[in-house]
Amino acid sequence: MADVARRAGVSTMTVSRALKGGRSVKEETRTRIMRAVDELGYVLDLTAGALSSKRSGFVSVLIPSVNNSNFSETVHGISDVLSEDGTQILVGYTDYSKAQEQRLIETMLRRRPEGVIVTGGVHTEGTRELLEQAAIPVIETWDMPADPIGHVVGFSNAATIEDMMARLLFRGYRKIGFIGGDDGRANGSDDRGRERRLGYERAVAALGLETSHVVPVGDPPVSIEHGGRAVVRLVEEWPDVEAAICVSDLPAFGAIMECHRREWAVPGRLAIAGFGDFEISRFCWPTITTVSVSCTEIGRKAGHLMSRAIKGARSEKPLPPQSVVIPHSIIEREST
Repeated sequence: MADVARRAGVSTMTVSRALKGGRSVKEETRTRIMRAVDELGYVLDLTAGALSSKRSGFVSVLIPSVNNSNFSETVHGISDVLSEDGTQILVGYTDYSKAQEQRLIETMLRRRPEGVIVTGGVHTEGTRELLEQAAIPVIETWDMPADPIGHVVGFSNAATIEDMMARLLFRGYRKIGFIGGDDGRANGSDDRGRERRLGYERAVAALGLETSHVVPVGDPPVSIEHGGRAVVRLVEEWPDVEAAICVSDLPAFGAIMECHRREWAVPGRLAIAGFGDFEISRFCWPTITTVSVSCTEIGRKAGHLMSRAIKGARSEKPLPPQSVVIPHSIIEREST
């Protein structure tokens, strides 16, 4: 800053105020300072200021996958809102691993984020302890945990599949299978998939259907290939199955493609539904019946809530725990 001040012919305090957006600096002076900054290649180091003010200006966001459009849309919604306050996000990728989530949170907390947004409501004990002791706003998304750490922006994954089951039953399907969900192994980490499977099993009992037909597909992320293999197994084990709900639209697409290869008409031989309203579900043939939840809206609601929570923390008036429920809808298309 001293070098910039000498080149611009001002004091270091004036440089500091200009770089922080202070209104007391005249526009002509600010322009001269910014020209000197550019000429010298100077970058303001905010670390010391963050330590003293406890305002680092960034929020940590953890998602399970970087190539899943649902989660990328959620991050986009968060970023759009927080950028309006000048807050940036630092994104971490957990690969559906709770242990990796804990390691990332521990690393990110060392950089003093002003808040943390995580995906899901199930974590290791170590993660819960880290977030509870951090004394910063925490938002859990994409779920409605029974024992939230702080704030929540999400929906019941189980309820979405219960609604899909009721819709299929209304359409006349009674022998309905489910593709995906946790298979009970110790390393299973797709908690949202497990909740959707739970919703399916609850609906089987509540709707008076004969029995459940579940084909778990292994560790997440569940892919198109998983769906193709699973639909064959479903039909082989339960030849009279009439419909299948897949844990997401990707395996639903894979299941439909495999049905085409085997000349099983969809929905004539087997009706297929998915979850997520991915772009692929709207351009598949036949188009895929699915559960729609606005991923961008999850992000925007989380961003607005985090903005309010940060302002409360800065003013030493913490925001009481909030729960925001995101609505879902069933989109009926050609596959059912």
